[in-house]
Amino acid sequence: MRTVKGRPDHIVVVGAGLAGLSAAIHLAGRGRAVTVIERAAVPGGRMGRLDLNGCRIDTGPTVLTMPELIDEIFDAVGEQTGDRLELMPVVPAYRAQFADGRTLDVHSDEHTMAHAITEFAGADQAEGYRRLRDWLTRLYHAEFDRFIATNFDSPLSMLTPALAKLAALGGFGNWDRRVARFITDPDLRRVFTFQSLYAGVAPDRALAAYAVIAYMDTVAGVYFPRGGMRAVPDALAAAAEAAGVRFHYQTTVTALAREGARVHAVHTDRGDRIACDAVVLTTERHRTYALLGHRSRRPIPVVAAPSAAVLHVSCDPLEIPHHSLLFGAAWQSAFHDIIGDGRVPSDPSLLVTRPTAGDPTLAPEGRDLLYILAPVPNLERGRIDWPRFGIDYAEQVLDIVRKRLGPSALRGAQLLRVVTPTDWAARDMLSGSPFALAHTFAQTGPFRPANMIRGIDNAVLAGASTVPGVGIPPVLISGRLAADRVTGPVRSGAARRPGNPAHSYH
Repeated sequence: MRTVKGRPDHIVVVGAGLAGLSAAIHLAGRGRAVTVIERAAVPGGRMGRLDLNGCRIDTGPTVLTMPELIDEIFDAVGEQTGDRLELMPVVPAYRAQFADGRTLDVHSDEHTMAHAITEFAGADQAEGYRRLRDWLTRLYHAEFDRFIATNFDSPLSMLTPALAKLAALGGFGNWDRRVARFITDPDLRRVFTFQSLYAGVAPDRALAAYAVIAYMDTVAGVYFPRGGMRAVPDALAAAAEAAGVRFHYQTTVTALAREGARVHAVHTDRGDRIACDAVVLTTERHRTYALLGHRSRRPIPVVAAPSAAVLHVSCDPLEIPHHSLLFGAAWQSAFHDIIGDGRVPSDPSLLVTRPTAGDPTLAPEGRDLLYILAPVPNLERGRIDWPRFGIDYAEQVLDIVRKRLGPSALRGAQLLRVVTPTDWAARDMLSGSPFALAHTFAQTGPFRPANMIRGIDNAVLAGASTVPGVGIPPVLISGRLAADRVTGPVRSGAARRPGNPAHSYH
């Protein structure tokens, strides 16, 4: 495995998002001096925050899975998650509501979920679920350590017996068709394939290997931190500072000083020149390449994932779970509208998150807080005038939520903020997509933009646009992979996997 040559003693990490915090903590735990430079006033990156009208709003991801990865990061500096962060299981993980009015609560407990499916679609589908769950579990164990959580220097380095095992499990087939082998009810299949949205690919176009995302939430379970999602980067930053990591907030990197193939200092907008032996860059890919003076050698341009419009809403109290999936009748055509035609779907499927279900203090007393996500085209695919269209579209989405949740939903609703692809683009996200690069075959595994660049010896990349990919678990892993590139791999004996009795949350 390619690593930074020599012994880098001082590393500058650019960006205090989850990838940067993960890299910084792992490096600090390995005895390196670390400085983190962050342009915002607080840590978090894409896991952003907004305080408005007495509400503490999470502006980034809302579904937290695989908390053992957070355990591993804290363990790198001799800490425990529970000392910094309270993670609560979300039960049910989701409530799925379909166009015909049927609902299904999605549970990570096998027996509870099988019982719910029996009532929803019959005993045959419940038996199919049990077989699907077994396949997802075997897929996860075949894929996680050997592919997702591993650095590769080239596609040839994947040619191992583990690759044959993954192929035998059907990992290089089609996600939707693979799930259909176990479950024939088309509505029920959506519960185990909608996650392809996070990968930026329609279910009928996605590799079955990405069904591991369905394992993460429907088998391993969903969690929520007390204090909101912002509590995660806050806790990681506190642990990093306790381990000696130095933070420079409200500071932007303006240039990297290079001599030949090595970066030897970082320049900031405050006039600082910070010398370093290596640098970990978690900035957006195009910004990273600009700082490095690098031009991509990929034969075809990278493809951004679809985007999302997000509505932040305050309303009278609601009786709905933490996460609700409101599926429209149009499923395949909605993906075609977004990815193929570049238009907003007329019958969208929505994710409605109610964080106040987990922590009522996130909104004023007697109010609920909602995060409503509608998939939409990115700015490259769609030619939509979002500054003019955004509010009208938000009202359309609110009308859909009212129709699907019932007349009592959204009473006293106040639309606090609408976030559109234009807003994501203003934060420097490629094509206005918060989901970074789509996980097409050409942007998967060793074909995804690498975390080290030829011709530059001591710069390492981390974040959603490099390996292993998009989502909280991959981004946390990307920070550890970056640390491995700097120091060489270090295996922590405290890393846990789901089902280990030593791993528990209350």
